[in-house]
Amino acid sequence: MSDVDTDTEAADEAGPDLVTAQAVLGYVVKQLVDDPDAVSIELDDRGRRPVLNVHVGPGDMGRVIGKRGRVAQSIRTVVRAAAARDGGDVEVEFLD
Repeated sequence: MSDVDTDTEAADEAGPDLVTAQAVLGYVVKQLVDDPDAVSIELDDRGRRPVLNVHVGPGDMGRVIGKRGRVAQSIRTVVRAAAARDGGDVEVEFLD
């Protein structure tokens, strides 16, 4: 239960349109990795569209990307749908 609480607090800082998107992204990524405490999500809103940058622990990037990037693409689709629910738009990037 505490994972959801911390994600919601971090999402509140991101602005009202990304609350759901950031919470969904945090939950999904933490469920996929071996070390959920190493997951961090940063908001970059300097461009045309806000970007959520995801950092994971060593060795977990492969789990998040998946074969041929299928897992990453699925995560992006779900997070965009969550952002659309709040009337926003967002990109998701997975960084080393």
